[in-house]
Amino acid sequence: MDHRLSVKMEGEGGVHVQVSELRRLSEASKTSTMFEPRGLNSIEKRDSGADDNFFPSTTARAPEKKLTLFALRLAVLEKAATSLGTLGFIWATVVLLGGFAITLDKTDFWFITIILLIEGTRIFSRSHELEWQHQATWSITGAGINSFRMLRSTPNLLLQSVRSLFRPIIVAKRHRRDMVEANVTPRCRDTLSIRTSTRTLNSSDVPLLPYARWFFLSRHISKLLYWLQLLSATACVVLSSMKLIKRNYGEVAKGDTDRMNRESALNIFYALALAEALLFLMEKAYWEWKISYCKLLDEVNKECELGPSGMVSIRRFFYDAYSRCVNESIFDGLKMDIVWFSMDLLASNSPDEQLIGARILRQFAVSERFSGDTLQKLGISISVVERLVEMLNWTDHKEEEIRLSAAEILSALAGKKQNSLRIAGIPGAMESISTLLQTNRTCIAAADEIGEKKLIFDYPDYGYWTFNHLGLLILKKLARDHDNCGKIGNTRGLLPKIIDFTHAEERLLKNENVTPSQILTVKRSLQLVKMLASTTGTNGKHLRREISEIVFTISNIRDILRHGEKHPLLQKLSIEILTSLALEEEATERIGGTGGVLKELFNIFFKDCMAENQKHVITVAGEALAMLALESKSNCHRILRLKVLDRLIEALKVPLLRINAGRILRNLCTYSGSECFKQLREVTAAAPTVLRAIMSQENKLQEVMIGLAASVFTFMTSSESSTVFEDSEITEAELANKLIQILKKHKYPPTMVPRIRRFVIELAIWMMKEREDNVHTFKDLGMEEVLEGILETTSELESFNVFSGTVGLNRHNLTIHSLVETGLKLLEDRRITTDDRTTLQNQ
Repeated sequence: MDHRLSVKMEGEGGVHVQVSELRRLSEASKTSTMFEPRGLNSIEKRDSGADDNFFPSTTARAPEKKLTLFALRLAVLEKAATSLGTLGFIWATVVLLGGFAITLDKTDFWFITIILLIEGTRIFSRSHELEWQHQATWSITGAGINSFRMLRSTPNLLLQSVRSLFRPIIVAKRHRRDMVEANVTPRCRDTLSIRTSTRTLNSSDVPLLPYARWFFLSRHISKLLYWLQLLSATACVVLSSMKLIKRNYGEVAKGDTDRMNRESALNIFYALALAEALLFLMEKAYWEWKISYCKLLDEVNKECELGPSGMVSIRRFFYDAYSRCVNESIFDGLKMDIVWFSMDLLASNSPDEQLIGARILRQFAVSERFSGDTLQKLGISISVVERLVEMLNWTDHKEEEIRLSAAEILSALAGKKQNSLRIAGIPGAMESISTLLQTNRTCIAAADEIGEKKLIFDYPDYGYWTFNHLGLLILKKLARDHDNCGKIGNTRGLLPKIIDFTHAEERLLKNENVTPSQILTVKRSLQLVKMLASTTGTNGKHLRREISEIVFTISNIRDILRHGEKHPLLQKLSIEILTSLALEEEATERIGGTGGVLKELFNIFFKDCMAENQKHVITVAGEALAMLALESKSNCHRILRLKVLDRLIEALKVPLLRINAGRILRNLCTYSGSECFKQLREVTAAAPTVLRAIMSQENKLQEVMIGLAASVFTFMTSSESSTVFEDSEITEAELANKLIQILKKHKYPPTMVPRIRRFVIELAIWMMKEREDNVHTFKDLGMEEVLEGILETTSELESFNVFSGTVGLNRHNLTIHSLVETGLKLLEDRRITTDDRTTLQNQ
């Protein structure tokens, strides 16, 4: 089942965007948190995301092969006709007019002359008709790539005439007629010249003479050239057939050697002319049958999914393939494919050709059938990618379609990590992508205020929001690579733009009738900020500082936490951003000092009526609170002022809450300071629950409860602790035995519970300091040997509270090595005391 949501954005031209929804994000919540190191697999998973399968394993059959095969067959007929025409021309000029010019009958002379003039007419139409037809369809601002190469590169007109003589090509009226058949709307035709300068004329509407304007428009001249070719071929067939049927070449006197071979020479000429004309008509009939009756162009256009305006692109591709087959080897056209063809057009200097190329690539890049092959070819063509990036800067409202196409192509291209690296590696790429984001915040010169956002744009019909969505989507895909995250952070003015999009007003969040497109911008910007804030290494540290320093970041998140109950996905993303930012000490203080953030997090954490699919929001809220309380005395005091201790203690009994409730309570006990000792005495009420969890649970919950126990027992007197053990129906010896079993189970530091051995040793040290009997219990259970084994297996993994990827953060004050030595010293001191007492008794 496809769990993607397809959203159509309204605006000038639709854009379909696909976003990964709740399921993938909820599955991510089941993975390791910042309290455990993320291994290589987790990091690679983040880099590649769901796009490892972005390219289909199979490639769809290319529809354009039908056109290249058709062009090949036409070229065979064309070159056969060309060969016959050339031979006929040589025969007429050398043999007939050169050898028999004086002896030719008057009618034969004029028939030959007329046929040559007719073919001369076709020379003119063959040399210029294609250019006129092209001008009739769209303007030419630069040299074409293939269709006009012969017309503009042949240096010798006579050589061109010889090569073109009797070469009938079916190009007449095809452009104008097919535009009507394809039902291309006036809007589509107008956009073909979207980037033509307003200071120049459209060549298709140029009147060549001041009078008879209709007749001398270039698009009408192309019709005339078509009919000239058609009439010349028909006339050639009629004249040649008449002479071959009648054979009235005049009498040849007996013994007249000068006229002996005249009849045969004339028969050969007329036969060549007839054969050439018939091949022309055969080619024309085949062309008309495939194009007009079988609708080959329409069929290929439909298979390519290019829509009505795609007929221009398909027709242009076919003409270029046919031209290549005719002008070069007949097999050269078979080497063409529509993807490379569109990339050539995109690199052209002609705005019309660029638009045609962009349209094709846009459709193929987002098509499920053709995206794999298309994006692979695009990815290895750096010049084309650079041109696409350059097009993002074309902000004129008249260039909207080509800019939109470039943005959609880059969005699809960035879905693969290797391609995203190529895009980000282009100089100025991030700045170009930044131009897609239009926040419209006013600029104020005063240093003591910030400009407000406004919703009024210069061109109301321009698809600003569509470009905003695409810009955020491209950045989100690029941010899967940590180096790209650094480039995003270093791009001037980009982070403030992204943060501006995280703002959601109360009426938007509470509106039950809000459409997915209205909330998409907020969601996508939050996803991007989350990826940037969770970046590891030096880049991550820099990004978290930059993000937290933007004054709107935390307040925007607070508004989502406060009013976004109907949008748990937005709340989850917002909370995860806070958790990542809390890796930095300054950001932790900013979050805690922003009014209402801690309160809203606790409101979510203690919420009772969460739906089953919203429980992940509770989990991440607890993780965020635990992070904010970690090594932050001021945040611990803020939490205590919220009077939530009782509810946290009760939360230890709730399966969904107990892990994070335990983490929060432990951080409060550890980092609140001595001035809060009296208030934290309430935590001792949780001791029985904690002890029972230690004895019955495993892994993460057990680790948290052992750590909490080591902190909670420090707030008790000896008698109070004894009472706790009695109420829990657990003896200290049983607890000691459990701790030994845990240490033996984890001979090496486990990545899933990296602090469990530390917490066990801390609890054991408290027990040995509290009662001398516990020392004997641990000695009998082999604690010394176990601790000595730990000395040989200590690791940096056990020295940190949290992790950013595989990098440890917030180092513990005491190393695991020093804790082990403290435990061994307690065991040794008690052993010496016991030995001395035994010696005295013996004496």
